[in-house]
Amino acid sequence: MRRSWRVKAAVSAGLSGAVALGAVAILGARAAPPPSAPQPSDAVPVVTASATRQDVPEFADGVGTVQAYNSVLIRSRVDGALMQVPVKEGQEVKQGDLIAVIDPRPYQAALDAATAKKTQDEATLANARRDLTRYASLAKQSFASQQQLDTQQATVAQQTAAVQADQAAIETAQLNLAYCYITSPIPGRVGLRLVDPGNLVHATDSTGIVSVTQDHPIAAVFTLPQEDLPEIAETMAGGAPRVLAFSSDGKRQLDTGTLLAPNNQVDASTGTIQLKAEFPNAKNTLWPGQFVDAHLQVATARDAVTVPPAAIQHGPDGLYVYVVKSDGTAAQQPVAVGYQTASLAVVTKGLNGGEAVVTDGAMRLQPGTRVTQASRAAS
Repeated sequence: MRRSWRVKAAVSAGLSGAVALGAVAILGARAAPPPSAPQPSDAVPVVTASATRQDVPEFADGVGTVQAYNSVLIRSRVDGALMQVPVKEGQEVKQGDLIAVIDPRPYQAALDAATAKKTQDEATLANARRDLTRYASLAKQSFASQQQLDTQQATVAQQTAAVQADQAAIETAQLNLAYCYITSPIPGRVGLRLVDPGNLVHATDSTGIVSVTQDHPIAAVFTLPQEDLPEIAETMAGGAPRVLAFSSDGKRQLDTGTLLAPNNQVDASTGTIQLKAEFPNAKNTLWPGQFVDAHLQVATARDAVTVPPAAIQHGPDGLYVYVVKSDGTAAQQPVAVGYQTASLAVVTKGLNGGEAVVTDGAMRLQPGTRVTQASRAAS
């Protein structure tokens, strides 16, 4: 009994001690001060860039398709067997290079026959002219009638016409023979062959033998909103505007060309205007049928103040930037922004150039916040 009482007493004392310690811990937790919050005097690290003055070309952007400057489908103009296609697929050819050969033997034979017929008719004509001379002499001496003289004159005229017809037949045969040797009418690149040698081709075939597309220079057709037309017309008055061709993802510039002309009417269904540009395509970066992003330079902002787009902040009262003042504090500066790209924004009002504007860390700033420039981004 005594031992049990002692055990109970010890347990009771232990529980009392635990409760006491818990109470102390709770009171201590309540009494502990909260972690210190950043004070307004603490400097906030930010990244800044300098507002710079520079000439900025302004572009109107549109989506376009590359087109061959000229494109020709090579087809036969005579019937016959395709004997040769001496060019390779994808080969660059010059104007006048031999593209295909049609069996020339039937047309050479037709030319020989026409030449022989002309020789025969020329001999007949010569004899008829000699007879006419005789009849004319006899008619003067009344040994030949006027009717005989007139008949002979008609014979000479008939034979003269026959010789002229023979000459036309020779020229036709020569032309058909020339058509057997098909040459490229333009400089360009040969496409995939559509007919293999040995096949019979006809002048009425619509498929053709092979195509040739001119890609030096090359063209691109793109669209812009009709609202850009006045600015485009004003730019064209000073010369052919510059056009930049970028890949469809906008990451790589493919070539630089010039604007040829806008289309002669606006598409009423979309309110857009088609424009055609020419590119030298010296590095073969443009290909017919390729989609590109076209950037037409419509103006140049001279000595414009520019900042990185990341510096532009949106507030309830409009756009603003944080400017780091000489005392190391941030000030909120309202601005107006004109032309903007992925790499720069033209500030038309609010900055004079040379200011240090915050490009990273602006979310932690308030007017008067002290800042430290952790690094300086390139403008």
